[in-house]
Amino acid sequence: MKIKEIRLLPLAGATGDGGWAQGFEEDDNLHTLVEVITDQGVVGLGSVYTSAKLIEGALGILRPMLIGESAIEPARVAEKLHQSTFWQGRGGAVTHAISGIDIALWDIFGKVTRQPISRLLGGRYREKIKPYGSLLMTEPENLPPRLEDAISRGFKAIKMGWGPFGRVSAELDEAIVHTARQTVGPDVELMVDAGGSDRYWPHGYKWAIETSKMLRDYDVTWFEEALRPDDLQGYIKLTENAPLPITSCEVLTRRQAFMPWIESRAVDYIQPDVTKVGGLTEEYRIAMHAYDHSILFVPHGWNTAVGLAADLQLVAAVPAARWVEYITPAPYIEDLVLDPFSLDAEGLLSIPEAPGLGVRWNPEGIKKHSRRELTPSDL
Repeated sequence: MKIKEIRLLPLAGATGDGGWAQGFEEDDNLHTLVEVITDQGVVGLGSVYTSAKLIEGALGILRPMLIGESAIEPARVAEKLHQSTFWQGRGGAVTHAISGIDIALWDIFGKVTRQPISRLLGGRYREKIKPYGSLLMTEPENLPPRLEDAISRGFKAIKMGWGPFGRVSAELDEAIVHTARQTVGPDVELMVDAGGSDRYWPHGYKWAIETSKMLRDYDVTWFEEALRPDDLQGYIKLTENAPLPITSCEVLTRRQAFMPWIESRAVDYIQPDVTKVGGLTEEYRIAMHAYDHSILFVPHGWNTAVGLAADLQLVAAVPAARWVEYITPAPYIEDLVLDPFSLDAEGLLSIPEAPGLGVRWNPEGIKKHSRRELTPSDL
């Protein structure tokens, strides 16, 4: 089975607020679906956390290496792409594009073998996982409705990110966390994401360590992106001294970029994004390297239903995994699937067992957000 074509479906019209200082527009194209179409009518679907313009440019380099290649050897093909583009990629739009292609190739491989991707990665350690509802912070008086909505949807864990946290005062930071804990009660896990990868992030180690002490007083499960994303030495020191787990690394790409963070134990939990890092092949290797160094793998998932489906297969295949990120609410998740993701009474999400990514896509929902037709697949 050979690769016949690569096709892009840019998502726009319901792009969520990422919390960035420069703002956003709902019509911004920040997520792009990638179809890999084979010569035997089987189609795989991937997702990239990058605009279609950048992915189309990357495909100008990648497409000649892909057409006619095997469609059922995702790891080898992905490595070929990485090794053949080091002078033009190594972490930028080329690596992002490889992410979507790799996810789609694993989807095809699973469909052809009639197995979920997690089993092809080596086996399933679990059938369910705890999703945390991921949402933006806001001022204390406006925060409760967002948290209550997430709880009403069944989430037993909630992560609040960005917004005014760390950007106004220590008093406001504590007021936000105090309000959140009062709203969700003692039995819901609460995580805090400062958003240190935002532009012009002003804080260093001393702010982060003092803030971590405040968060521990409210039984916060982890403190995410407290420092700038490249501050390796700062993270090493913070992780050694903070009274709660420290997490980061969502902006890194390629497994090689993660190695110093893992081997120096710069974080307690590591957060690669499958739609940016190089796909399932790359993220699985990162997760297992982290596992070998007693660092917990928590996939970053501020993306699409395709990204969530890939994350679910990954957390099934990694020996130690406890959570998966789930944006709430998120049209690019809910509208793209025929069978809604649903949480059980314990707040757990079942990991699909069907072949490939294991999800049935909604052609109408994809057309609504991409203005393009989903290519039908024979499997």
